[in-house]
Amino acid sequence: MAIGGFAIGTVEFATMGLLPQIAHGVQVTIPQAGRLVSAYALGVVVGAPLIAVLAARLQRKLLLILLMALFAVGNFSSALATDYHLLLISRFVSGLPHGAFFGVASVVASTLAAPGRRARAVSLVFVGVTIANIAGVPGATWLGQRLGWQALFAIVAGLALVCLVATVLLVPEVRRSGPSRMIDELSALARPQVWLMLAVIGIGSGGMFAIYSYITPTLTRLSGIAESTVPWALALYGVGMTAGMLIGGRLADHSAVRTILGGLVSMVILFAVFAPLVGTGPVGAFTATFLLGLTCTMLVPALQTRLISLAPEGESLAAALSQASFNVANALGAWLGGLSLDAGMGYAGPSRIAIALPVIGIVILLIAVRGVRGPGRSLRSGVVRRRPTAESRTSCDIPG
Repeated sequence: MAIGGFAIGTVEFATMGLLPQIAHGVQVTIPQAGRLVSAYALGVVVGAPLIAVLAARLQRKLLLILLMALFAVGNFSSALATDYHLLLISRFVSGLPHGAFFGVASVVASTLAAPGRRARAVSLVFVGVTIANIAGVPGATWLGQRLGWQALFAIVAGLALVCLVATVLLVPEVRRSGPSRMIDELSALARPQVWLMLAVIGIGSGGMFAIYSYITPTLTRLSGIAESTVPWALALYGVGMTAGMLIGGRLADHSAVRTILGGLVSMVILFAVFAPLVGTGPVGAFTATFLLGLTCTMLVPALQTRLISLAPEGESLAAALSQASFNVANALGAWLGGLSLDAGMGYAGPSRIAIALPVIGIVILLIAVRGVRGPGRSLRSGVVRRRPTAESRTSCDIPG
């Protein structure tokens, strides 16, 4: 499953790193090319809940295979696109299976893990994304700069096929605890706490995408590093992501709410100093890029496992919706970052406008925590503590 995360992470982030080449190749401006990022994100937003509900009766292993097949088709189409609008449609199609894949993979991982280690199991699935940012994104960016941006999508389509075969051979079938129906998955939508957590993700995480969507011109313009050096900075970003994901998984097994709050506060601080730090030169640029990866992924396992725990009957939909919300953040961040550039704020603009988003996320999180206060409830986890019954004990009865 981490191989699929590697393929998805490579194309999602390398597309941002190759925006100048893509913009030149399809004859549009860099802010217009940024809408390709938004189109992919929109595909995730549409596909995650739709697929999770419509495929509720499918066995999870089969669903993982079908999702990777669709992802491969979308990226082959992107590689063959000859104009901006065809590429825009292909990026939307490529995004459709993204959220559902991570949602199903998260549920499978948490089901296979021992109690008390489920957030760490989920973090291992997402480590595929972080390793992509160490090796896949810099490598694909380097190849795209030399062979053309189409090489990125062709390579990712090939990786998707590798994931498909690996899933067939290696991923065990995970049986559901009971009969699965569309109405069971949709029950997640009736829980206010689920919507509040989705809002924390969709708004609070947007600042990272406001910065990263324009990371190549930001680093080259503010720090003066050469464009050929950017892949090394992106690799360091991936190292930070990997560290943040693993640390976040361990912290989330103790307290998801505190891990989320700590991650959001860290983002506010980092975004405030990001542009000045990058502007100090290459060392500052590399340091800021590493910290961006570290702080912005630390809260991912906590967000994912908390959503699963809040909707035990609709765990697949809740987990998939988290990915949809991350890509709402992606679309929102890329759009706001583009607006700051169009407004003449320069390449320090995206990080300045990014500060407001985790601040709003903190406010929503505090509202969510306040909403679960009462007798028998724990602020440490934010969920009701009650004695499990035979009916309530499920494979994803995750604390915190």
